[in-house]
Amino acid sequence: MRFYILAVMFDSFYITLLNLTKPKFGRKAMLLTLHYICLTEIAFYMLLACFFSAFASQLNIGKISSGKAIIISVLCVLFIYLKNWMRYNGKRRNILNAKSKKHKLQAWKLIAVPIACIVMAFIFYQAI
Repeated sequence: MRFYILAVMFDSFYITLLNLTKPKFGRKAMLLTLHYICLTEIAFYMLLACFFSAFASQLNIGKISSGKAIIISVLCVLFIYLKNWMRYNGKRRNILNAKSKKHKLQAWKLIAVPIACIVMAFIFYQAI
């Protein structure tokens, strides 16, 4: 159930940004929006990873090596990018656009979400 809520949140971010950028950028708006949603999702999961890593270090739970952590991070980034590329390509985007309510998020909120996630991730990273 929780992952469904995250998916709906990222879907609303995607469709709102697409509707905001499409009049200015045309077809390039889809690629720009795809990169934005990937960055936002990666920043959110980076925040979660740093939080749990800081939590585990405070409890003196065993850690994995930095090489393995880098490999896992790169694989997660590739997975997120490919998942979003397949998810928001074609039919799904049209369905989301048709189902979207006219209630839009403001542009500053769309920009603030990934920035806040990255800043908070660095704060948690300092606690490791």
